[in-house]
Amino acid sequence: MTEIPSRYGKISVLYEDNQIIGAVKPCNLPSQGDLSGDEDMLSLLKAYIAWAYHKPGAAYLGLVHRLDRPVGGVMVFARTSKAASRLSAQFAAHTAKKTYLAVLEGEMKQKTRLEGWLTQKQGQNARVVPEGTLGSKRAALTSTPLACRDGLTLVQVELETGRKHQIRAQHAAVGLPLWGDNRYGHGRPGQQIALWAWKLELDHPTRNERVMICCPPPIAGAWAKFENEINSLKLQPGEDLPQ
Repeated sequence: MTEIPSRYGKISVLYEDNQIIGAVKPCNLPSQGDLSGDEDMLSLLKAYIAWAYHKPGAAYLGLVHRLDRPVGGVMVFARTSKAASRLSAQFAAHTAKKTYLAVLEGEMKQKTRLEGWLTQKQGQNARVVPEGTLGSKRAALTSTPLACRDGLTLVQVELETGRKHQIRAQHAAVGLPLWGDNRYGHGRPGQQIALWAWKLELDHPTRNERVMICCPPPIAGAWAKFENEINSLKLQPGEDLPQ
């Protein structure tokens, strides 16, 4: 497994061919360049491709989805324009399946579907609002509790829509904010938000096959309370989580 150094930790390359590359974004590393000027996932992977494949000049790499800066986990990038177009279409149609893990403050007793409407103005938090609110968009997800311990709940989150901050905002709106979330919950300095993109499934852009890329979160912070459950998540293609 190739590992690329960054100031926020190593980027592990988990899947690689001539069309796509799947890798693990460390927490706090931007998905792409922003006003901070900090190094970012896209640029680091471009540099890796140029080096690994002896490409003169800037290597092509297409960004087809994003993770919030504080959130770590699996991402996929397109190595050709054809792959970028086809992967972008999958993410837009939600046929590319993203599964997250999160630690909630409080106890979720049963599998729960959260559906509502979100609005977000530039520079402000997302808010759950009544249906029909001007500028709002439908947001839906399903949370499945995997374990409860010490007033916290480890959940698997499956998105039906891909709204910015929806996992954080929708759980906070029902009184179950994410551990370490200083925007929507009770996070304190030094705590790392307990949200991780742990599994990504998609159709390969040029081959007739389904690709699954997964990586569990590091055992630190709130995740350490659920070490046994997280270690059991090292799935092989075709497996599914116990419900």
